[in-house]
Amino acid sequence: MTSPVLVTGGTGRLGRAVVARLVDADCDVRVLARHERATLPPVMFFTGDLRRGEGIDAAVRGVGTIIHCATSTKGDADAIRNLVMAAARAGSPHLVHPSIVGIDRIASWGYTKAKLEAERIVEASGLPWTILRVTQFYDYCFENSQKLAKFPVVSPVPAGFRVQPIDPGEVAARLVEFALGAPAGRAPDMAGPEVSSWVGLFRSYLTATHRRRWVVPIRIPGSRAVRGGALLPLPPHTVGTKTWDQFLTARLQEHRSDQDHAARVNGG
Repeated sequence: MTSPVLVTGGTGRLGRAVVARLVDADCDVRVLARHERATLPPVMFFTGDLRRGEGIDAAVRGVGTIIHCATSTKGDADAIRNLVMAAARAGSPHLVHPSIVGIDRIASWGYTKAKLEAERIVEASGLPWTILRVTQFYDYCFENSQKLAKFPVVSPVPAGFRVQPIDPGEVAARLVEFALGAPAGRAPDMAGPEVSSWVGLFRSYLTATHRRRWVVPIRIPGSRAVRGGALLPLPPHTVGTKTWDQFLTARLQEHRSDQDHAARVNGG
């Protein structure tokens, strides 16, 4: 019988997708999250706080692999440090750690600085490990486009931001591949199939949602590295297949279906 796989942050955007794929692969799955939520029936749920070091020991006991999907704008380094210490006490599980493409090229930014520190903690942990750096998720681009579209008439968009975003479902599938295999160390970066810009992504969103805005590119101070391609993957890298336009079409169809369902319920 294979050892359980623990997913930290298993109720988040990436974590949910990872958990679903592990369940499909007939894995014994555990989820560690700060607040208890409904999960798939086969999943064992643990509540805990990684930053405070609470509830981790019980979750990691007996696991063979940990996929660390939990993340926050603050405290990521403390969280992974506490997770690593608990994992080392429990044995020597394979730690699979998703990270962000280009963080060593924009390490002066607060969030990416913490993510880079988290990587170094994993590398020095003494545990078998795999680190997969990925580009920004389509969901993140979609949510930012929604916010930008709320500006009346004129929408200010970061100028020159070159990006290659990816579908989180494809990232989840890749993480599960690593989790079910041997530790790979620093894996090749992973990105979507198309290089674009924030301006280009936002204009595609406006077209898909039939909105009209005057898009004004704004130069962001301290973003020279990003304009130079810091957020793009280095070769050799793995490329996903789902495009931004395909993601947009699916997400907007899902939104319309939800609206139709709500209208039927309210009408009934």
